[in-house]
Amino acid sequence: MIDLKLLQKDFNGVSAKLLRKGVDLTLLEELKKKNKELKVAKSSFETLQALQNSMSKEFGVYKREGRDISELKAKVDANKIVITEALDIQRIKQEELENIAMAVPNIPDDSVPDGEGEEDNVEIKKVLTPPTFNFTPKEHWELAEQNGWIDFERGVKLSGSRFSVSYDMGAKLERALINFMLNFNGKRGYHEVSVPHMVNRTALEGTGQLPKFENDLYKIEGQEMFLIPTAEVPLTNLFQDEIIPYDSLPIKMTGYTSCYRKEAGAAGRDTRGMIRQHQFHKVELVCITKSETSDTIFNEMVECASDILTALELPHRIVQLCTGDLGFGAAKTVDIEVWLPGQNQYREISSISNTRDFQARRAKIRYKDGKKNSFVNTLNGSSLAVGRTLVAIMENFQHEDGSIDIPKVLKPYLGM
Repeated sequence: MIDLKLLQKDFNGVSAKLLRKGVDLTLLEELKKKNKELKVAKSSFETLQALQNSMSKEFGVYKREGRDISELKAKVDANKIVITEALDIQRIKQEELENIAMAVPNIPDDSVPDGEGEEDNVEIKKVLTPPTFNFTPKEHWELAEQNGWIDFERGVKLSGSRFSVSYDMGAKLERALINFMLNFNGKRGYHEVSVPHMVNRTALEGTGQLPKFENDLYKIEGQEMFLIPTAEVPLTNLFQDEIIPYDSLPIKMTGYTSCYRKEAGAAGRDTRGMIRQHQFHKVELVCITKSETSDTIFNEMVECASDILTALELPHRIVQLCTGDLGFGAAKTVDIEVWLPGQNQYREISSISNTRDFQARRAKIRYKDGKKNSFVNTLNGSSLAVGRTLVAIMENFQHEDGSIDIPKVLKPYLGM
């Protein structure tokens, strides 16, 4: 959630930044209106409370002087009723303001370039040179079927479109990649955590998936429980509504989960193969830290994900997302895109975001900063999407006959 006090203090400045992200001006005006209504309700309650305190003091005076208190008591009792009503109005106005604020995205950093979509993202650098072939490289679904690694038809038979079944070396490589990534992240100082794949509504509100993206989530019928779209949700919410000791920060975590997404906004895109599935494996990085170390850790997370791809000998590039392509909860995001020879293009394989204190305000995650409590900064990033990494290995390590080499760093995990 955005800082409502900052909004009150500098509405025009905050609005200008949110407009860079494409936020509807009418939403901001409604937020401004509800903020004013809350201030009026608070002022009214405080005035009535002050009057109540004043009349309560008069009781003592009346009693010492032996005066009749019946009239004063009637006024106090009447004012109590009005105070209760005023408190209810203040609560309602607070809820109305927070409900609107929950629909407002994070404020983009000043360093984020302006733009309307992915075509306006800015390439930072390329890492490794894409391989050249003396034949036309195949796409991963052809290679997967030829080698018997992945069965898309049986995935559809079991669960419908955008599901697949991995066999033999395909399944073993997925497991090898998960272990390799977790070990790699562990050596970089990230503690491994295993978390549930189902979370409650509060957790998803805390990290910003709800209420805006409910249509993209799988909900458990009859319960306020959802399958996770990413390990970011449970990992971040481990510290929901807690005050973390100063010396415990930063908290660096990595975890492997399956992720579940309806892909409601991606109809017709990447329907073949493993690029965009309803269930997929991913290794995640999450960090909870102080604001002063937030940028340093962000850069470390980008480097960690990039170094995994380098170790796997997979060419990739690092891209700064523009305001129009920035996610709801992100203040800034860097995508890592891996080279896919079969598609002859770079495709996203990791997204690393700094949400500043946006998620922390929603999830009430704070730390003890001297005598006061401050909101932490939360960061998250894919390290990496396992299926897409497998796709990249198939396409970059293929031979003309369709056979596929195995990256050297994975061979020990496969007993090779």
